[in-house]
Amino acid sequence: MNANDSTATGGANAGTSSRTGDLEPAGDRWKLRFTRDLAHPPEKVWRAVTEPGHLTAWFPQRIVGEWVAGAPLRFEAPAGEHPAFDGEVLACEPPSLLEFRWGTDVIRFEIVPHDGGCTFVLTDVFSELGKAARDAAGWHTCVDLLEQHLDGAAAPSQSGERWSEVHPGYVRKFGPDAATIGPPDPS
Repeated sequence: MNANDSTATGGANAGTSSRTGDLEPAGDRWKLRFTRDLAHPPEKVWRAVTEPGHLTAWFPQRIVGEWVAGAPLRFEAPAGEHPAFDGEVLACEPPSLLEFRWGTDVIRFEIVPHDGGCTFVLTDVFSELGKAARDAAGWHTCVDLLEQHLDGAAAPSQSGERWSEVHPGYVRKFGPDAATIGPPDPS
């Protein structure tokens, strides 16, 4: 399930394995991992993953709460198109680590400094294999949007269009068992 298949990227510039997500077992759960090298300092990336004004550019929900370990979080759809749900901050170590419960998933952001910027790692741990391709396409799109936001570039397409471009590649990469749960109903 970690095979390097650049078809999941859906674009010519996104063909390296570091741009696509990988799937692996994590005990009785599953783990998606995305790794991107960013030409930005860790502090700038930290602001982009924790401050509401930056999160709106790339994260799928509005996050209500404080980034303090143990604090409750509330996730709300921007236009109210999906019901809100709860979470909790599990770890917060500025500017290198943020982990939180997002509904039943556990999301982890790691920011590792290096010369010329940092490496950003997004990990999603979840229980239902059937949603792996769906969620991988979603997180792939989100990390693309994060990168574009950090670069000061406008998003080239709507996030739904990008999801549709990369999703078939993740279905092929992870296999049919990882694609039994499709996209959420938009209504």
